[in-house]
Amino acid sequence: MQNLQNFRDYYEILGISKDASSEEIKKVYRRLARQFHPDLNPGNKEAEEKFKVIGEAYEILSDPAKRAHYDQFSRYWKQKGFAGNKTPKSKDWENRSNGRNGNDVDPSQFSDFESFINQVIGVSSRKETRNPGSSTTTDPFRAPRTTKVEYTVNTPPRATRRDIEARLTLPLEKAYQGGNERIRLEDGRSLEVTMPPAMVTGQTIRLRNQGIGGGDLYLKITVEPHSLFKLEGANIFCLVPVTPSEATLGGQVEAPTLDGPVKMTIPPGVRSGQRFRLSNKGYPSENGKRGDQLVEVQIVTPKNISPEERELYEKIREIETFKPRADLI
Repeated sequence: MQNLQNFRDYYEILGISKDASSEEIKKVYRRLARQFHPDLNPGNKEAEEKFKVIGEAYEILSDPAKRAHYDQFSRYWKQKGFAGNKTPKSKDWENRSNGRNGNDVDPSQFSDFESFINQVIGVSSRKETRNPGSSTTTDPFRAPRTTKVEYTVNTPPRATRRDIEARLTLPLEKAYQGGNERIRLEDGRSLEVTMPPAMVTGQTIRLRNQGIGGGDLYLKITVEPHSLFKLEGANIFCLVPVTPSEATLGGQVEAPTLDGPVKMTIPPGVRSGQRFRLSNKGYPSENGKRGDQLVEVQIVTPKNISPEERELYEKIREIETFKPRADLI
């Protein structure tokens, strides 16, 4: 029997311990992927290869089921006899591919590590679906929200496994907060889905085994336009009307945000169209940081005023010294 070649220690590749949490794995992967990204290392074949290996490691370790199988396999890798005449057997591997039990998997039958790990995990092929101008999901810096990776799993010949897609339109507040949402599919099924926070238009959410015959369901998100807020990347833009006296005297005014109304201070003599920034009140991005909210002041004059207000405005007009048209004469 021949030795199994090209075994890769995914934990060593990412530089993490074997008990690393999912969040730690994701954080390390994003850092390494940015460091060795081909766009940041043009012409560097070594960096390009490193980027691919990092993506392969993350693909296995970020999936609990694949990680469990990989860990089970790794424990036997250095044991005496693994590549010899007698191969150690694992009693814990699940029946994952072609109806074969894990006890029947003989690592020496495979010429390389990739063939073996694909057999154990049950992945026979991988196809990537991308939108024009987008990259794959193993590249977190091009368009991860609008791409998806599908896996074709070994199933009995008569199975009718098929992925399906559905569209879900949400108000901005719901897309921001996330939470439970009940959806109804065209085939009549009703599902309650836990939506992640900070969803954006074009984002695709994968629901495992909710397709046809054990396939996956992909929810394509559309966020409805809002009457007050407009998304500008990670920033949120809104208009805040103020009265002539507020604009003249300045002071505190109330501004709406996705977290509820907040008090903001405007200076005396503020101009209509002048913008102010509310830090960390924008929309969350994928790295967990929030953008800012841009508040544009709009001076609004009243159409109907009381007799007392009219009398006061008349007095102000008589004594005011401000001459906005002085340069026109």
